[in-house]
Amino acid sequence: MQADSDIPHPHKLLEQVVERLRVKHYSLRTEKTYVDWIKRFIWFHGKRHPKEMGAPEVEAFLSHLAVDRSVSASTQNQAKSALLFLYKEVLGIQLPWLDNVTQAKVPKRLPTVLTREEVQSVLAHLDGTVWLIASLLYGSGMRIMECLRLRVKDVDFARHEILVREGKGFKDRVTMLPVSLVQPLKEHLVRVKVLHDEDLTQGYGEVFMPMALDKKYPAEGKSWGWQYVFPSRNLSIDPYSGKIRRHHADEKAIQRGMKKAVLATGIVKIATPHSLRHSFATHLLEGGYDIRTVQELLGHSEVSTTMIYTHVLNKGGRGVISPLDR
Repeated sequence: MQADSDIPHPHKLLEQVVERLRVKHYSLRTEKTYVDWIKRFIWFHGKRHPKEMGAPEVEAFLSHLAVDRSVSASTQNQAKSALLFLYKEVLGIQLPWLDNVTQAKVPKRLPTVLTREEVQSVLAHLDGTVWLIASLLYGSGMRIMECLRLRVKDVDFARHEILVREGKGFKDRVTMLPVSLVQPLKEHLVRVKVLHDEDLTQGYGEVFMPMALDKKYPAEGKSWGWQYVFPSRNLSIDPYSGKIRRHHADEKAIQRGMKKAVLATGIVKIATPHSLRHSFATHLLEGGYDIRTVQELLGHSEVSTTMIYTHVLNKGGRGVISPLDR
């Protein structure tokens, strides 16, 4: 047993977790999620320090989530990732393979896909920036956070391309910029440029720079190219640096706008902004595009992930015509 003096206080431990996450450039959202799971793990075991525990306690906690809390498989995996990060990256302990975890059930669900007519109906009930973002999600297949994190320099109007930086799995990819959105997006950026100029006049205008680039290029944070395409309406304090900055728009506003638009159309499907990405993929496959092309546009590592949309294409039970209809 390790001496008490060698074991850092839980609050000190969480500070070490945050420091390590930031060194490895994890997002603020992941940082908050990991810290929350580590706190729950410590509370579950009566506030024992993680260094006093190991694989059996981790397995007990993860099984508790599946059996007693009935969490989803993705939630259980999230908790598992947080604890593995804690032990490997912070405590320097390599846990053995967790064989005795009761796994949460993985539901085999098909994605919610809107028809072309339904997409147009939803977009018709949106306006302003929310309409532009929703149109980009459907027209390019981006995830909502990929869209909100876009920088001005990553939109290529001449080539009709969008460079998606650090998508899921920290991968860059190129997707399309719909021709029909070129002019609306240019007009939107004119208004954003005015806002940025006003921030500069008031002594602000410096945006968050990823991968500590603000230390390498101190002046770039105020340059036009690095500004968010969809900035927040309000200035806020950067939790990393304490500086007053303009972050990107909040995804909750897009989600609320989408929900209202779906209700207004009378569509009974439970459609979210992510449904527009699903619809993008399905409609491309319906249009005869190669599945490998769709895979690259979506940023999927494996084509098997993209294959789920081929199941959505099957009508009437795997494409079979009912004998009643014959």
